[in-house]
Amino acid sequence: MAWIDTIAPDNAQGLLARLYDAAVRRAGKVFQVIRIQSLRPRTLRATTQLYMEIMKAPDSPLTRIQREMIATVVSRVNQCHY
Repeated sequence: MAWIDTIAPDNAQGLLARLYDAAVRRAGKVFQVIRIQSLRPRTLRATTQLYMEIMKAPDSPLTRIQREMIATVVSRVNQCHY
């Protein structure tokens, strides 16, 4: 298994600290999928914005449940367990 350096929430500063704080407000913690992008906070911000647009945009023709089901199937096909 590969090892990816990350910045722990307690060590985050600036933009990364703000992004981690937002993650905690959304989900109650900073998930690993967020932490693996910690060395590139601007990239993390962009991918978080993309995720929010895809999964939570109110003007989507798909319901939130449909989007979650699609994400679950794609994760399963990709053998992604998180």
